Amino acid sequence: MDNLIKAIAVTAELTGTELSIDAARMMADDLSEYPTDSVFKALTKCRRELKTRMSLADIISRIDDGRPDPNEAWAMIPKNESQSVVWTREMAEAFGIALPLMIDGDQIAARMAFIECYKNKCAESRSNKILVKWELSLGSDKNSREQALLDAVERGRLTHQHVKKLLPYHEQTEFSEKLLERINTVTSSRDGSELKRNDRCSVVFKRLAV
Repeated sequence: MDNLIKAIAVTAELTGTELSIDAARMMADDLSEYPTDSVFKALTKCRRELKTRMSLADIISRIDDGRPDPNEAWAMIPKNESQSVVWTREMAEAFGIALPLMIDGDQIAARMAFIECYKNKCAESRSNKILVKWELSLGSDKNSREQALLDAVERGRLTHQHVKKLLPYHEQTEFSEKLLERINTVTSSRDGSELKRNDRCSVVFKRLAV
């Protein structure tokens, strides 16, 4: 705890933030519920990125909890209804805000709206200590489904057992057999270790609910 208090105090000084020792202790107590390494990394980001005074929210928003950063999240969202995607609830909700602008062809405004909403939703989830949850939204293109599922397994966002359960409507098909073979190859290459990482989702496109 003492090291964390010192790190907070130093970061506050470097960002031009007036912070008493009591305030630093209280901030450290609030942050003690998060993984220590993640908090220190978040403080490093604050020192590098903040141009104004630091707040507790600034630190929490930079804690790596498995959620993609805003630019990565924007790059992951589907560009049409044929694409499948494995995304977080925050991404799905921000996508619902950005979609009307995407349909109008204003990609710049859509991106800005998505990132603003996504940041707010992530900050809200982190503040409420809600763990990241990855969900699948299926498009019509089978190749897109395969790539989305395999990528999610490789990144530890879905387990291969979970993905197998998502394919009952493809049983005995060439697609299902091919995907399961690739999933087994990925997991066996990791010495058989199981991948781990840890209600409302705005589904705008007509997709197969899972």
